[in-house]
Amino acid sequence: MRTGPALPGTSRGEDSSTLTGASLGGTMVAIPRLLVTVLREGGKVGSRTVELEGERIRVGSHPSNELLITDRLVSRFHCMLTLERGQWAITDTESLNGTLLLGVRVREAILPPGECEIAIGESVVRVAQLSPEKVTRVPPQTSFGDLRGRTLAMRQVFSMLERVAASDATVLVQGESGTGKELVASEIARRSQRRAGPFLTVDCGAISPNLVESELFGHARGAFTGADRHRVGAFEAADRGTIFLDEIGEMPLEMQPKLLRVLENREVRRAGENDARKVNVRVIAATNRNLEREVNRGRFREDLYFRLSVFTVRLPPLRERADDIPELVQALLERMGATDSARLFTPQILAGLAQHEWPGNVRELRNYVERAVILEDATSPSHALRTSAAPDAMAHELQSEVSIEAPFKTAKEALIASFERTYLTELMAWAGGNVSRASRKAKLDRMYLHRLLQRYGLKREDE
Repeated sequence: MRTGPALPGTSRGEDSSTLTGASLGGTMVAIPRLLVTVLREGGKVGSRTVELEGERIRVGSHPSNELLITDRLVSRFHCMLTLERGQWAITDTESLNGTLLLGVRVREAILPPGECEIAIGESVVRVAQLSPEKVTRVPPQTSFGDLRGRTLAMRQVFSMLERVAASDATVLVQGESGTGKELVASEIARRSQRRAGPFLTVDCGAISPNLVESELFGHARGAFTGADRHRVGAFEAADRGTIFLDEIGEMPLEMQPKLLRVLENREVRRAGENDARKVNVRVIAATNRNLEREVNRGRFREDLYFRLSVFTVRLPPLRERADDIPELVQALLERMGATDSARLFTPQILAGLAQHEWPGNVRELRNYVERAVILEDATSPSHALRTSAAPDAMAHELQSEVSIEAPFKTAKEALIASFERTYLTELMAWAGGNVSRASRKAKLDRMYLHRLLQRYGLKREDE
């Protein structure tokens, strides 16, 4: 999301709503407010006014939105107003009829200071930014298990996670690939009342669609071709513990009603059996997708989304908390047992890291630190920072690798193998080890990419 420079007295990781620094036991933070006046709703003139608090305000026709608009042309989750580093922005969540800011259709934009008008469907709302009236305290906690961060955004996340861990509620963790969603899930389980029970992870994006049901709920012998024995599903295996459904946004649409029934009734039915089995499981789900957008697209069931998002935790990307990078580098070095290599990360290098976009987030940073320690060179944050080679340069490099001393077929196979290994290494570094993300970038079938990675012995995120 585009943002402006931090205001005086605030860092890149803290917005202008932070009050006079740290108080005893934490930092006092002002709660932002918006005054919204509905000028037209569903084509009818009105003057409804509502005052909204918080840093994230959803707008749409579904009653769960913070701002409900009754309009047949407004999507269930039409758009979203978010506050980041002191600036309000509007994001259209792929609504059917679009979002207009000051008469211009936008996908994402910064709101002008003061007040402005937003048109959605046949409705128009005026948004005015108000001065905060209330404050809340953000504890000084700078870690949650293996997660680290001193920026205000991360301390707010840690504060929420402490409360979530103490409950037994279903949790949805949202964030880009590499932000630490699995670390959050495992730490919640470790601190919960179910810590003595099992903790099982199911990657919904890595299972073949025709095997999802068996993986989650199990099957009876003879339920389908190849089912030569009874199989206990993940929900049964996690009884009295916690199940982590990673990449829940990748779950096939036809499987979602079955998962919903399990979440509502707390019982599973193995494929090929008629009797249901009771399960006592806490569910934590995670996704790098915007599920509200997926609901609008018809790819994710609305009722399942609400059943999963009893608590929603959003992990900020690394580029939005760049002030945490020095501490993260130090923590990674300690985990590797390579604190002597801290000399490689000079203030100039760390300043350069803060300017990098980090599309792979903390996972990409970890890969970079590992490479820097092995090569004893921390001059480049990522292969992704390099300028792509020009065609002539690529041709010259290819020519230098070709040798006529080997038979044509042998030389060709060796050159292709060299290319594939180099390409896949660069690709997985860019994707931070996430196979799903890498397959989308390279436009390769996910299972084919898995086979290529196995062929060359390259590590994946799930290893």
